[in-house]
Amino acid sequence: MIQIVWEFTVRGDKVAEFEKLYSATGSWAVLFCGKSGFLGTTLLRDTQTPHRYLTVDRWDSIASHQIMRERFAKEYAAMDLDCEALTESERQIGVFEDA
Repeated sequence: MIQIVWEFTVRGDKVAEFEKLYSATGSWAVLFCGKSGFLGTTLLRDTQTPHRYLTVDRWDSIASHQIMRERFAKEYAAMDLDCEALTESERQIGVFEDA
């Protein structure tokens, strides 16, 4: 299993919309849901830094994630572009596997 971790700084007036879209049942999870190898997503809110969030997307393998990205590249890119207005910054922290 792998876990892909992203960090976001969300615009103050966009917090509710961001939380809705990036939650375990939000639009991103819906895009991934049902795709081979997708195991779920978690949205984490930082208790010390306002508007800082992490997402953790779990996949059975890096190959499954890459296949989804290739097959749904157009949908992924469109949703990513739509969501840019919600954040001040976004960065992938990394891809992790169980030790």
